[in-house]
Amino acid sequence: MKRRKLLHGIGILGAGLMANPVFGCKSSTSQSTVEQSKKKLGVALLGLGGYSRGQLAPALQLTEHCELRGIVTGSPDKVPTWQSKYNIPDTNVYSYDSLPDIANNDDIDVVYIVVPTGLHAKYSIMAAEAGKHVWCEKPMAMDVLQCQSIIDACNKNKVRLSIGYRVMHEPNTQQFNSYAQSLPFGPMKSVISQAGYGGSDPGNGWRGQKKMGGGAMYDMGVYTVNGALGATELDAVRVLEASHPRMATEVDLTTAYTLELSNGLIVEGKTSVVEGMNQLRIDCDKGWYAMAPMQSYNGVKGERSDGVKLNQHCPNQQARQMDDDALAIMKETDVIAPGEMGLRDVRIINAIFESARTGSPVDV
Repeated sequence: MKRRKLLHGIGILGAGLMANPVFGCKSSTSQSTVEQSKKKLGVALLGLGGYSRGQLAPALQLTEHCELRGIVTGSPDKVPTWQSKYNIPDTNVYSYDSLPDIANNDDIDVVYIVVPTGLHAKYSIMAAEAGKHVWCEKPMAMDVLQCQSIIDACNKNKVRLSIGYRVMHEPNTQQFNSYAQSLPFGPMKSVISQAGYGGSDPGNGWRGQKKMGGGAMYDMGVYTVNGALGATELDAVRVLEASHPRMATEVDLTTAYTLELSNGLIVEGKTSVVEGMNQLRIDCDKGWYAMAPMQSYNGVKGERSDGVKLNQHCPNQQARQMDDDALAIMKETDVIAPGEMGLRDVRIINAIFESARTGSPVDV
């Protein structure tokens, strides 16, 4: 992509920005990084907000099978800092509008979608149509139709799709989920799944906007749904009841729900952005096991009623997630969190909202 086209696509206005010496200099890695690093997949982060800046970009400095090679942003003022910090060449910088041009860039193998949930479908489809593999942050999209449109676009363009459920790659969570098969304390009797953090008023930003996927259930509640289904290996059949004890103008601040699974097991779920909670507990016929915290970036751990601890060390969940997904692409194996899983969870989230709205049970 020519520099003039890049600057036009990113929408830089004014001679001051266009003359920025950092932005204007070619990186020392402007030659094809594919030739330099054939054993790694090139990743472009689409959306340079807090999660990309604070978690994904640093994690990509630790990965063995993929690396940060490009960025896609609507904020040209962020570009010089990212180029300088991560040695990203001009040729690997895109705006949202110029994203289709990434089809011509062999340095980039994967586009990681890290924008608000309401934009996931739009940019996942654009990335797939450009012939790039898609890693999409959770929750996958706003509704089932959007999720299916992402799956269809990836299938049509023969690219792989993974959803960013980092905790599914975390070793203690994986051991915890294995108990659904081994049943160390006999049949499961009940499930409590809770995820939330305190004191976060969404305000007027995207987290406070319904159409963008703001609120507790989309942001944190997806962990409670995905965690419960992963730990039980069962399907959800019905939302028995749901409520929003606390609401902002457009979005839920706290949501509680009761979910019936395919064997009659009941999940009591709760999520919040104004109340701290972080546990997944399963009570069984002869004991229990629990994860607390169950979805933090660091320190996920668990224990069992017989004293066994789940405390394997995972240096960086995001690095492990992206390496797992990169290996699945390279080896053409199944991904841990496919699009169908993301669609399933969004279907349940939508049913929870419908149950809260109507005050009635809703089949999933």
